[in-house]
Amino acid sequence: MRRALGVSLFLMLLSLSACALFPHRDPLNITVVGIEPLPSQELEMRFAVKLRLQNPNETAIDYNGVALDLEVNGRTLASGVSDQTGSIPRFSEAVLSVPVSISAFSVLRQTLGLSQTQSLDNLPYVLKGKLAGGLFGTLRFVDRGTLDLPGTAATW
Repeated sequence: MRRALGVSLFLMLLSLSACALFPHRDPLNITVVGIEPLPSQELEMRFAVKLRLQNPNETAIDYNGVALDLEVNGRTLASGVSDQTGSIPRFSEAVLSVPVSISAFSVLRQTLGLSQTQSLDNLPYVLKGKLAGGLFGTLRFVDRGTLDLPGTAATW
């Protein structure tokens, strides 16, 4: 019994010290820099969301896949994945293009969620995503803001 307790304690201390071996990374700076239309199907729209990823770390960040979810006004609007691979060098930036799909049902939910007096300006959005990088290299990110559509006088 004592031996099992000693081995358990040793393994726990070993696992805690292993965490110290992983370097601390500052979070990536992610911004949406563009949205371009893509060919669509009958009940969906497709867009290429362009992201600028800035690496403020002393080591390069390698990735082998990207996933995105876009929420507008508190409701899921679009999602997309890409199997792109690449690397963002230390203290550098890259632009990534990820195709996303918007179903007609998502658009309908968004439309029904807007009140009669709410305009299309200042709609809050949340872009959640991850850069896949293996077992310990996956980086998750969140970008929040508002959609400002100048010159739109339309209300729902």
